[in-house]
Amino acid sequence: MIVRRVPGSTFSIELYTENLVAALKTVRPNWEIVEIAPIPWDSPDKLWRSGIGIKKYYETFWRHPRAVAQLEADIFHVVDQCEAHIAYGLHRAKKPVVVTCHDLVQFVYPEISRDQSRFPALSMAMWKYAVRGMEKANHVIAVSSNTAQDVENMLKIPRSQITVIPNGINSEFRVLPDLEIAEIRKKYTRSPETFCLLNVGSTHQRKNILTVLQVLKSLRNQEFPICLWRTGDEFNKEQKDFIQANNLEPYIFDFGNPDKTRLIQIYNAADVLLAPSLYEGFGFTVIEAMACATPVITSNVSSLPEVVDNAAILVDPFNVEAIIEAVYQIKQDPIYRNQLIKKGLLRAKFFSWEKTAEQVAQVYENLVLQKSSQMHK
Repeated sequence: MIVRRVPGSTFSIELYTENLVAALKTVRPNWEIVEIAPIPWDSPDKLWRSGIGIKKYYETFWRHPRAVAQLEADIFHVVDQCEAHIAYGLHRAKKPVVVTCHDLVQFVYPEISRDQSRFPALSMAMWKYAVRGMEKANHVIAVSSNTAQDVENMLKIPRSQITVIPNGINSEFRVLPDLEIAEIRKKYTRSPETFCLLNVGSTHQRKNILTVLQVLKSLRNQEFPICLWRTGDEFNKEQKDFIQANNLEPYIFDFGNPDKTRLIQIYNAADVLLAPSLYEGFGFTVIEAMACATPVITSNVSSLPEVVDNAAILVDPFNVEAIIEAVYQIKQDPIYRNQLIKKGLLRAKFFSWEKTAEQVAQVYENLVLQKSSQMHK
């Protein structure tokens, strides 16, 4: 039983769930895989007669967990730590439950609750209640060793109950023909010599967007032929003020939230992905860029070093000069650039959803075997 989040709630979690379920069906074709998700908050169901906030908390923390606990399955897999409170009821019913933990970012950056909720204190309290449900799970899957360490340290869950299983990457992320890449660059750059920095994702504080903008500013001041391509969330007020104060608007192109086809084109056409994030549970973008033969400059903190291994340039995320030096090296040293590309393509092949699903299936099988052994004692 795959216990999903409400449809459309979190893109990365939906990406994980869709790909994991599809790959599980490939590696274990004889299994019956059933999915269940909460009722969307804006459902026309007659149950909903109150405000959206009340609907959300009622569905998330009352009706949905009880509905899940009444079901029968060999294994219940809660695919997001933010839904781990469902494990409380499953634990009481003595039903085996696995939870995937992608990150514990709100322990590190509690301001996320302040930025994204009308009632931040309540949201933070409910989030802590939810993630502590992992303490009642039979097993926790962490998407990186860094996340596993956070689970062990912050929730005091024994390391023996945690398995590190990295995310996969879709085969659609690949190297495109030169002509297709040239068309994108012609459309979105000032000249063939323009060096395109790419940044993908949200603009939350932990993504360190101000450092990206400071790099752009410094390179412009050095008359380096540079532009910044952005996909994902809109810049926040602080970032917009910085852009305006330094006259950076002409050197930034915002693609918004492109579909996968356009995103793959953007990755291919960029000269480098700059991802100086301060905290990542895994970091899809660095692997996606590598699979598209785009060199990567990323942070030497959190999960990023283990994800990229030796296939990217690792920097102190606040060291603007180190990032600029890396940009110059990629621009001026084609041999080094090609080495990065080759290492990146090789590293990207390490991650596949089939490999992820096989390891997840083994966790399920071990728990079923343990349960069977306990029943026969």
